[in-house]
Amino acid sequence: MPGRKLGVNLNHHLLLRDFHHLPSEVRGGAVAIGNFDGVHLGHAVLMEQLVQTARACQGPAVVLTFDPSPLSLLKPQFTPPKLTTVARRAELLGRLGVDWVVAYPTDLETLKWSAEEFFNKVIAERLGAKGVVEGENFFFGKDRRGNIETLKDLCRQNKMRIDVVAMSDFQGKVVSSSRVRELLLTGDVAGANQCLTSPYQISGTVVTGAQRGRDLGFPTANLAMPETLVPAVGVYGAVAFPNGKAHRAAVNIGPNPSFGENQFKIEVHLLDFQGDLYGSNLTVEFRDRVRDIRKFSGIAELKDQLSRDIHWVRENVLCD
Repeated sequence: MPGRKLGVNLNHHLLLRDFHHLPSEVRGGAVAIGNFDGVHLGHAVLMEQLVQTARACQGPAVVLTFDPSPLSLLKPQFTPPKLTTVARRAELLGRLGVDWVVAYPTDLETLKWSAEEFFNKVIAERLGAKGVVEGENFFFGKDRRGNIETLKDLCRQNKMRIDVVAMSDFQGKVVSSSRVRELLLTGDVAGANQCLTSPYQISGTVVTGAQRGRDLGFPTANLAMPETLVPAVGVYGAVAFPNGKAHRAAVNIGPNPSFGENQFKIEVHLLDFQGDLYGSNLTVEFRDRVRDIRKFSGIAELKDQLSRDIHWVRENVLCD
């Protein structure tokens, strides 16, 4: 369709954070509103409809997300850990064909707006939308009083197209960000990945550790705590990306009971890699769980298990 800028999906320019100075190219298309945390299969179905609606409207496919999330302002104690940063979310949505991701700067004043006020000020005026695409469980406005029927009425009144997408399920269960979190918190990263459009990843700065791994012959990169949810304690097969290049990795999440340590750590052993990563940002994509963490009787038993872990990763993790 004329005017679609698929190239922005590849160079990260599709993410816009200045809501009050949006380029004119963002207006006049189809809009989907939500957190879209994780960008799972249900989100992918909605994005497919968004792109179709945008083509019919002869305008851009636009996602409006929130940063910070409304719940983090209203009830921070109930805010779940994020699955994706806003930048990662935009990257994943771009892969699905979205032209622009607008990160709305949420504040308490905005959260007082009624559904009608939000629709008029944001969807109609600022974004100049010709179409709206939402899931059937959509809520908006103060106290979430607006629902999908409210949205349908407002779209009709403003002569906007409205497309409602049914909730998606996988293996008999609804696909949701909450379900992905539950799977990750039990260590089922493979199950979580089946629900996602891209393998689950975390990113963090490489910091100095105890350097025991190096002394044992298995050097590790120790990650500072990331912004996003960390899977359950255990050992995982993964792919890490030092300097943008893919390497198989064995990832230990949790304490080191064999050394009497209770400190929670994220330790990444990269296969077939040599180099200094201190101070750099390292991204790790999880593939599967290898085993639980346990205490070993001595150094020899520990080294033997680490060798078996690395063999498992080499045999079972595709470095693609």
